Amino acid sequence: MESVDVAYLSIAEAGALFRSKRLSPVELTQTYLARIERLDPLIQSFLLVTGDEAIAQAKVAEAELSKGIDRGPLHGIPIGLKDLFATKGIRTTAQSRALIEWVPDEDAAVVSRLKEAGTVLLGKLALQEFAMPNISSDSPFPPARNPWNPDYRPGGSSSGSGAAVAGGLCMAALGSDTGASIRSPASQCGIVGLKPTYGRVSCDGVIPLSWSLDHVGPLGRNVRDCALMLQAMAGFDPHDYGSANQPVDDYLGMLDSGVRGLRVGVTRHWFNEGEGVDGEVMKAFEAAIQTLKDSGIEIADVQAPFDDARRASGVIFGADALAYHKKTLETAPELLGDNVLPRLRDAEGFNATDYIEAQRLKGSVVSQMRELLTTVDGLVMPTVATPPALFEGYDPQSRASRPQFTSLFNVSGLPAISVPCGFTQDGLPIGLQIAGQLFNEAMVLRIAQAYEQATPWHTQRPPLFDRD
Repeated sequence: MESVDVAYLSIAEAGALFRSKRLSPVELTQTYLARIERLDPLIQSFLLVTGDEAIAQAKVAEAELSKGIDRGPLHGIPIGLKDLFATKGIRTTAQSRALIEWVPDEDAAVVSRLKEAGTVLLGKLALQEFAMPNISSDSPFPPARNPWNPDYRPGGSSSGSGAAVAGGLCMAALGSDTGASIRSPASQCGIVGLKPTYGRVSCDGVIPLSWSLDHVGPLGRNVRDCALMLQAMAGFDPHDYGSANQPVDDYLGMLDSGVRGLRVGVTRHWFNEGEGVDGEVMKAFEAAIQTLKDSGIEIADVQAPFDDARRASGVIFGADALAYHKKTLETAPELLGDNVLPRLRDAEGFNATDYIEAQRLKGSVVSQMRELLTTVDGLVMPTVATPPALFEGYDPQSRASRPQFTSLFNVSGLPAISVPCGFTQDGLPIGLQIAGQLFNEAMVLRIAQAYEQATPWHTQRPPLFDRD
């Protein structure tokens, strides 16, 4: 089997090969480490490669499997972590000078769960500094690039996670999402990214951007891989005050249940907000809607409180981030990058009334979305209103003038996934976002799986990376 084919195996395919002894966890890990060494200079997705540790973990997994000790479908699977997940004994920087020498004493809770599931850690992945919107030009590390074309941005803030998975440099990755940060890189790198319900996956040990809006979730090359990752990650954590003590569904058991007869809402009223959705994105979206109809889904036009969510998110995110960074702002502001510091200074203009009003608005958004989702089984819309953007001449104001589809689901806490739904004429990926009811990730995954299996988009590989 060619190493490029090995690198693009699904988690289930790799697991089957492990258990039939046609591939070992050590061989798979070595394949990824070799690809990282050869190809990552093109996209700079890794901040730190933990090669020795990865080989040691793969050897343990191989030995356990040979003895009949099976930790489940993630046993021996090589993954990467966005570099704001605390890793015991391994540098964790949030891509910032402020944490450049921090080596945690403990793993983040979700990292511990993935270790218990037998995963192999290949390294720590690039992000936008402290998971903020946009890139700090004075970051101590270079920004990750899009594997479909390194001249383009990969989306943020889990940029390295999206780029590494799409480029076949790890099998899956963890990201965090405060307004779009899993779904945007998934969309713009042509992979799948799942933001679960708020509280479904522990944030304990994850460097926060906004305690009120942060979510942790997986990025993978297909829906099933994300379901397998979520199954290992989900569950109550008493150490995380936002963690929800809710039963965890059998995501795999419900994945292939079919979608005929489901009713899904489309939020067309928001598509023309500002400068509107890009024409190529719109064309791909309309084709996706037809595919869903052909699968037996009923499509209904609905309205959702996108604008309320945007206004609430701006204040809550800014105030929460300011609270976390307050000490650094007071003692060593020079350690914060040129994208982070101005945003925090702007947030200093908020007062208690602003924050309370934003939280009340958030409560209204939650109530409106709860009522909306009594009428439909899910919602679909573009993930991002525009295709990936060039690094050169990037204009954040122009991007901000387009409809924003993602922060609604951080403010409401609802689960949402991005799946590939086509490409531009320049060969750049486009994503479809599917959202659902609180703690009903199973339904979101089920709709996403049906769409994915009816289309070829998830099978595509970046041309530069589809070789050895």
